[in-house]
Amino acid sequence: MPVYEFKCKKCNTDFSKKSSMAEKKYIKCPKCDSKELKENFTTNTSCSLFAKRLSGG
Repeated sequence: MPVYEFKCKKCNTDFSKKSSMAEKKYIKCPKCDSKELKENFTTNTSCSLFAKRLSGG
């Protein structure tokens, strides 16, 4: 199951949450319970290592 990174638009809290894609729409801020979230797109370690191998690095 992937881990998603979020920033709450209401209280500016950064947090991560392990969730399926189907459950992602139900995620709330752990600090203020807001559903107004911005997803922060990050590259996880396995993707970075795979990209490095593809580039020959």
